[in-house]
Amino acid sequence: MPITRLIRWLTGFRRRKRDRIRSGPLPPEWRAILERRSGAWRRLNPADRAELVGHVLVFLNEKHFEGCGGLTITDEIRVTIAAEACVLLLHRDTEYFPLLRSILVYPREYIAPTAEHLDDGTVIEDHQPRQGESWDQGSLVLSWRDVLGGAANPHDGQNVVLHEFAHQIDEEFNLSEVDPRNALNDAARHWAMVFDRAFERFSTEVEQGRATPIDPYGATNEAEFFAVITETFFERPTDLRRYDPGLYEQWSLFFRQDPISWRG
Repeated sequence: MPITRLIRWLTGFRRRKRDRIRSGPLPPEWRAILERRSGAWRRLNPADRAELVGHVLVFLNEKHFEGCGGLTITDEIRVTIAAEACVLLLHRDTEYFPLLRSILVYPREYIAPTAEHLDDGTVIEDHQPRQGESWDQGSLVLSWRDVLGGAANPHDGQNVVLHEFAHQIDEEFNLSEVDPRNALNDAARHWAMVFDRAFERFSTEVEQGRATPIDPYGATNEAEFFAVITETFFERPTDLRRYDPGLYEQWSLFFRQDPISWRG
């Protein structure tokens, strides 16, 4: 079989399999978890809830969960994380975070090694507490306690699942690295111009100690800015639009959602 024909067959097979999984029933105990744990679920309209259920079913079929630090993975952990992550997939064609294979979950904040590379070649090694990380080797790490905290309050702009899965989307599409001079089309060029202008403004405000509705951690670099803005877009949408209407518009166009219209 020619390679192009094989690729088309595999693509079609995967699409049919996902369609079949999406149309399957959601176990009642999983729905109870969504009602109990996911603040985003409670804000969605019935049509979006139905779409989210389908995405959750596919996500849980394709991704591997692993407990760390003595944590045993349960359906409550899997369903809660899947629901919060799959909010990012509503209303658009998706490959379900294709660069991600496994989710590692610690019971609480964990300690991770870090290395800072200085300009003179010196490497400073340290250890820092983390709530989550998104790795480029196909894995993502989360603190279950912080997952619960983020899911319980969908209005505080702090959601570790949205943050780390936003990194996965950024890595998939290179959204934080688009150069307006090399953009492929007008839409990408406009995205990059709005993004760069907003990041520069925000970084200056953080440096000056000025208050904004956005977590100051977003000033770390462009990738963290994308992740933090994604948290703010879904959890404090009115504040984000008031702060920067153009930024809100670009996130709304990409995610094809308007969280301002959500319930609650």
